[in-house]
Amino acid sequence: MMEKIIRLVMVFSLVYFSPFPGYSPGIMREAAFKKPPKSKILDAENGMGMPYIENAALTLPESAGLSLNSDADASLAGMPEPEAYSKPQMLLSFSYKVQQGDTIGVLAETFGLNQDTLLSLNGIKNSRLLQIDQILRIPNQDGILYTVKTGDTLAAIAEKYETSPETILTANELFSENINPKTSLFIPGARLSPTDLQEINGDLFLWPIRGYITSPYGYRPSPFTRERQFHTGLDIGAPQGTPIRAGMAGRVSSVGYDATSGNYVVITHHSGYRTLYAHMSVVRTKTGAYVRTGDIIGDVGSTGLSTGPHLHFTVYKNGVTVNPRALIK
Repeated sequence: MMEKIIRLVMVFSLVYFSPFPGYSPGIMREAAFKKPPKSKILDAENGMGMPYIENAALTLPESAGLSLNSDADASLAGMPEPEAYSKPQMLLSFSYKVQQGDTIGVLAETFGLNQDTLLSLNGIKNSRLLQIDQILRIPNQDGILYTVKTGDTLAAIAEKYETSPETILTANELFSENINPKTSLFIPGARLSPTDLQEINGDLFLWPIRGYITSPYGYRPSPFTRERQFHTGLDIGAPQGTPIRAGMAGRVSSVGYDATSGNYVVITHHSGYRTLYAHMSVVRTKTGAYVRTGDIIGDVGSTGLSTGPHLHFTVYKNGVTVNPRALIK
């Protein structure tokens, strides 16, 4: 008799406290088991304004003495069927305030997500610049943001990222496959390209030499005229003859000498990158050669317009100089 009463109470509780419309077992599971410390949780947020759900999974006390052998008993325990976890889910997220010691890697592990997901969803272009008290959006599933281009179709986007149009529709709460250019879509399960991930995490290039930075990238007084000028790379001081290594694998596109750079080497890499190594005393490669990351391509010198032995190292992305410091391991 007591067992029947307990069952009735549980059924009544499930009906009375049933989840909100749009309930997804996978989302409920995320909320219950991937919740960060309360002190770090801010307000919940998503497109529909749904709240972050705490204590969503139901548990039964051992003293209740209920058998969980049947399907009906399993549903009473609030445990979704295994296949429910793989069903498409609407994108939900909560806000998180960055704490002392947090890194993207640590946060990804803490929340059970890929680094790609946190980087993409929060528009992070340089993970080294993560700031204490910065607010991050933590989603309930892995994936990245994709900006729709002219001519894109939902089917083509789904095929590109090896998912289904239905999954994208569900995640973004879309009711039609008609999408407009420049629309931002969340693509569940998608990953950033290895190059993009390396670029954001600042480990795309190796240091070409062991030394110390004598002049950073950016504006500086000219060491010759003292006039303000833009310095297009890093000057790295090192003893004469120090071996210079290729920062990344690629094809040597140019070897030569000019009055400013002295003896120089230019290497063309993948993804629109090129690197310049200048002021060499000796060049140890030739135009057209393929070099691997870390291969010796020359020695440190002071040729050209130089105040002493050093390497001038410039990185170009699609023909435009970028700060090498943000891309070196």
